[in-house]
Amino acid sequence: MKNDFVIHTLENGLRVVIEVMPGVRSAACGFLARTGSRDEDPQMAGVSHFLEHMCFKGTHHRTCEQINIAFDEMGSLYNAFTSKERTFYYGWVRDADLERQTELLADMMRSALPQPEFDVEKKVILEEIAMSNDQISHLAYDFLHENVFAGHPAAWPVLGFADTIEKLTRDQMDAYLAERYAPDNLVLVVAGRVRPEQVIRLASRLTADWLPAGRSRSRIPPVLNAGQAVKKVERFHQQEIALVFAAPGAGHPMDETAEATASILGGGNSRIFWNIVQAGLSPRAGAWRVAYEDCGLTILSGLCDPANCEKLAEALRKEARELIAQGPEPHEVQRVKNKRRTSLAVEAEAPYYRLVQIMDDVDTYGQPRSVEQRLAEVDAVTGQSVVDYLEAFPITDPGFLVSVGPREWPAS
Repeated sequence: MKNDFVIHTLENGLRVVIEVMPGVRSAACGFLARTGSRDEDPQMAGVSHFLEHMCFKGTHHRTCEQINIAFDEMGSLYNAFTSKERTFYYGWVRDADLERQTELLADMMRSALPQPEFDVEKKVILEEIAMSNDQISHLAYDFLHENVFAGHPAAWPVLGFADTIEKLTRDQMDAYLAERYAPDNLVLVVAGRVRPEQVIRLASRLTADWLPAGRSRSRIPPVLNAGQAVKKVERFHQQEIALVFAAPGAGHPMDETAEATASILGGGNSRIFWNIVQAGLSPRAGAWRVAYEDCGLTILSGLCDPANCEKLAEALRKEARELIAQGPEPHEVQRVKNKRRTSLAVEAEAPYYRLVQIMDDVDTYGQPRSVEQRLAEVDAVTGQSVVDYLEAFPITDPGFLVSVGPREWPAS
């Protein structure tokens, strides 16, 4: 697979990152806003996600209805998401419509934040928070961060809290928009059948009046707490428990090995799947890694009957102990590497998915990686690298125990 990147920075600070994919007939583009929930002030928790919604609700040139119809008129496959560290808006169209798609997304980056739409969308966000709290896995995930990262901006949920959303004003959001969606904190990413010089000229024209904020992103690394946290919620009938350990952050040299280790332990057809889920102890259990800019977490978790909390926790710890003591089997390493290779290769053939890969690389490494580079990093994973990784980032110490459900376990 041939990769052809063009990277250009406009005078206003907007970075434009392009990958030419001549073998396709479509193109995808997206605006990365390098801001997320961990960049918010405590009293404005949830503003990043709320703003993501509002960017679809009206600009100085389009109404909410016109924005949504414009996407469909192009046949665009589009979406947006907000995380703790970034917000991304993107669309995938036939190559002939790339200019229209880019112009629409650029217009959305200058949302007018109409007050009537703001008032309505606030209710939508509050409902979204309530719905999330009704799902035990979501509640446990947020509770986990709230305690593992207590006292740090990474602790609060992407959705924010009901009280911070209720108190948030349109003017507060407008000030956040002006600062965090300034061109020097945005990246325009484009992938597909495109001509880079045309994309750069288009970006320059669309953003000619955008003024930089001159603000550099500054984040304080969180400190992972140890101990346990229990949240008794009687309305649930099952218990969610999680064991949390330190892991490398995004872009770490052991990145692919960390992903492989989690997959061997708790991914599809993993040890946890066969020895815990298929054994009937838990209907849903696994292990995964959460990677942030400056830290990471390995999470072993599962759902169970409240009476089986002790059994599930011990079963998860047993699988972790055995992986460290025995190391991975060669067939396990090969299986997860093949799944990863296929995933990367398939995604790289579609501009929509390749766009997200490039965006992630740009935000993590400062520049995109070729498909060959990514595959080479997967190839470098070995049984010994998994052993070395588990020595550097052990998952057999007590870690942090999180328990959410109708049983107050473990007792304080």
